Amino acid sequence: MALLERVSTLLRANLNDLIDKAEDPEKMIKQVILDMENQLLQVKTQVAIAIADQHLLEKKQKENEDKVAEWMRKAELSVDKKQDDLARVALQRVESYRDLSESFAQQVTDQKAQVENLKTALRDLDQKLAEARGKADLLIAQQRRARAVGKASDAKMAMGSSSKSNTFDRMKRKVAHSEAVSQAKSEIASEDVDDRFAALEKEDRIEQLLAELKTKREAERTT
Repeated sequence: MALLERVSTLLRANLNDLIDKAEDPEKMIKQVILDMENQLLQVKTQVAIAIADQHLLEKKQKENEDKVAEWMRKAELSVDKKQDDLARVALQRVESYRDLSESFAQQVTDQKAQVENLKTALRDLDQKLAEARGKADLLIAQQRRARAVGKASDAKMAMGSSSKSNTFDRMKRKVAHSEAVSQAKSEIASEDVDDRFAALEKEDRIEQLLAELKTKREAERTT
């Protein structure tokens, strides 16, 4: 039966292996559980149908067994009444219904085996589904952690790569150079102002000395 083959495939499936091979583990887990739920529903339906078929076959078997007993009584009655022709007809019916009864008995046996197989598959699939549901959240959390760790490692490797490090060093040197140039310009500007003030003060001093010298020479000429 194709249904039992599909169920068997699901039961043999290793959830961890399926997840490892999946591009989207969360989607895979949900899909596997959905498949199991669908198969479980189908198996339940098939079990119910198989049990109903078994009961029908058992009923047919019982009806034929009753016919065997009924026609056997008629054969016995015919013999008692010295009606051999009727007895022969009755015995032919007995054999016919007996053959049918034996055929139904074999079908009942086969049907019972089929029902047990379906019930076993149903129990196994139900247990597998319960385990999958119980592991789903855990497996999803594990996959998310693994993905996060992988991204963090990639980022760390990217930050620690030589090209990134060299770029960072170049930027540091560039900033340091800019700071040095700015400081030099500031110092030059400061020195220029100081020089100008010093020149002004020097000019004032010379003018003062000149005035003093003129005053002194004027005094000397008048004496």
